[in-house]
Amino acid sequence: MKVNSLTKLYCLIGNPIVKSLSPTIHNYIFDKEKENAVYMAFNIEKKDFENVINSFKAINVKGFNVTIPYKIDIINFLDELSYESELIGAVNTVKIDNGKLIGYNTDGLGFLKTFEERNISLKGKNILILGAGGAAQSIALTVANEGANSLTILNRTVSKSEILVRKIKDKFPEIESSYGSLNETYIDFKNIDILINCTSIGMYPEIDKVPIEINKFNKNVIVYDIIYKPLETELIKSAKKEGMIAIGGLDMLLYQALLSDEIWLNRKLDIEKIKDTLKRRILLENVEVI
Repeated sequence: MKVNSLTKLYCLIGNPIVKSLSPTIHNYIFDKEKENAVYMAFNIEKKDFENVINSFKAINVKGFNVTIPYKIDIINFLDELSYESELIGAVNTVKIDNGKLIGYNTDGLGFLKTFEERNISLKGKNILILGAGGAAQSIALTVANEGANSLTILNRTVSKSEILVRKIKDKFPEIESSYGSLNETYIDFKNIDILINCTSIGMYPEIDKVPIEINKFNKNVIVYDIIYKPLETELIKSAKKEGMIAIGGLDMLLYQALLSDEIWLNRKLDIEKIKDTLKRRILLENVEVI
């Protein structure tokens, strides 16, 4: 790729973003799509956040991704919000169009794509989510919007899981929702259809830990772990040993990135094909995933 005066700039902002996989993913896509564009990652301090956003408009940045801890903060600087970002209350993708900042959220949609490609419906399912942070909020509200039967949120800090359940009840009062701590024993785990881990338990470097024991669940439960470092967490390994359907976090990461590119490039991409090619490249070349 040759960078010149016509090269379009896209980027990731967050803190920390060291060794982010996003530049690898997006620059690969731009190259394959023959786009004269480059994607970079910037570590932004809180005190500089507003100046950085204003500078993006001044230097004609075309779009950017937002990660921890700015997915909510960015909303105050936006001119428009997509349906998904308004529903979830967080933004991970921004398009700059004629000076106007438009916010989107592809996290939830990326999560949904991993189920769609496996022909798994979320409608009518009893779902247990571990964690109550930004990722859990995106997934919980997306799942509720898809017509889940019930949602249970467990978190180390119970007050956070309570806040998330209040948001669910406010937007989806028809869905049975409850909360508790990660150590709860009152739950009928055998009645859970889908288990989703949104905690950091099992993430590098503590790769030998699991957020919950898999033997609490029935053999038909679908286990989903949004962690992608390691590519297979101990939770995923345990589920596979029991013959359960087990899905790791790499697919969600790739899907949400591709959906961001569709927004920026204003056209449909062959998402499944590009995702599979990217995934093989990451696995074969042993790209460091963090």
